[in-house]
Amino acid sequence: MNGNGGGEGCVKMEECKKAVVYMWGYLPGASPEKSPIASPMAVKLPDPIQAEESWNNICGGGCGFAMAISGSGKLITWGSTEDESQIYLTSGKHGETPEAFPLPSEASVVMAAAGWAHCVSVTEKGEVYTWGWRECLPSGKVICDLGSFQTETIGKESSMLTEQVSPKSQGSTLTGGIVFQLDSQKNGEEVVKRRKTSHAKQEPDSPVTSEEFFMVSPCLVNLGSGVRITTVAAGGRHTLALSDMGQVWGWGYGGEGQLGLGSRVKMVSTPNVIPCIEQPATGKDIASAVSQNNKIPSLQVSNVPGSYVKDIACGGRHSAIVTDAGALLTFGWGLYGQCGQGGTYDQLRPTCVNSLLGVKVNKIAAGLWHTLCVSVDGGVYAFGGNQFGQLGTGVDQAE
Repeated sequence: MNGNGGGEGCVKMEECKKAVVYMWGYLPGASPEKSPIASPMAVKLPDPIQAEESWNNICGGGCGFAMAISGSGKLITWGSTEDESQIYLTSGKHGETPEAFPLPSEASVVMAAAGWAHCVSVTEKGEVYTWGWRECLPSGKVICDLGSFQTETIGKESSMLTEQVSPKSQGSTLTGGIVFQLDSQKNGEEVVKRRKTSHAKQEPDSPVTSEEFFMVSPCLVNLGSGVRITTVAAGGRHTLALSDMGQVWGWGYGGEGQLGLGSRVKMVSTPNVIPCIEQPATGKDIASAVSQNNKIPSLQVSNVPGSYVKDIACGGRHSAIVTDAGALLTFGWGLYGQCGQGGTYDQLRPTCVNSLLGVKVNKIAAGLWHTLCVSVDGGVYAFGGNQFGQLGTGVDQAE
């Protein structure tokens, strides 16, 4: 499931005379007593909607809710419960009954994805809308690291988020984007103390969610004039977007290198182009440099097969892309081998998975601790964490 960023519920669409969507996994608002759905169960649209709508596609859901797209291009969400706080708001307060999620644009939705508590969608016009945790959203201003906030308020998700922090994370800088980082452990401790003090001063009945930390209404992502997005992927706290020109944009949390910018920058609140494939210097570039008495640029020939990116995926804290030549590149958190580089270290820039250079990769998907890819020949390759048998190798050991 591409770009689910660790979502625990699954959906499947069956092609027939009229498409049927099945769901299973953790969707508390759609199951009796909030228990996990162990076997695939058909999702039924409400009668008023069903009379006019059909299923068109399914999307990677978030933690505790599902997403799909209707035949008319509406985003449909369901599966959450009111006591899920931010997650309930992210899903549009849609529980057992699938309902259309209101977006500012009337343009049809062609794709959507969700992270732990943020969502992103793409319209047929190539526009991108996003909502949820503000730390995951582009804003054009500095956004502070909400690590301590989410630990204090998210409840059942907090232990999972805490365990996923890589011990290798450290402060770093980045030019060209608006960023925030903790310069030292001491600074981080001070932030935690301030937040705990502020939290203690709140009235007992004051709501946890506020506009300061959470955005319920979808906002339009400004990527500049002429940029048309075709595909999006949502990680735990970061987002990737692929343009029709094969260019990858990224924003959100990047502490393990999942934004591919060569740094452990904590937060990027302005969309940045991720340098995935180096382009060789052209004759025009060389002529321009000579005419201006500048040093002739060296010919940079990329060692990455391909000329543009055709597919993207986000895991919890890592990312993966595929080029038009079928090369697989990964970057981000590597503690469980999910980057496929033969080790457990983080990758700060998009790096070719050399063990698959002889394989032409067609599609990719990334989970919380593992990565999957499908070759043009139909072969399935998996690597990363295997604690729950998610690699499908028949054992529960890391691969």
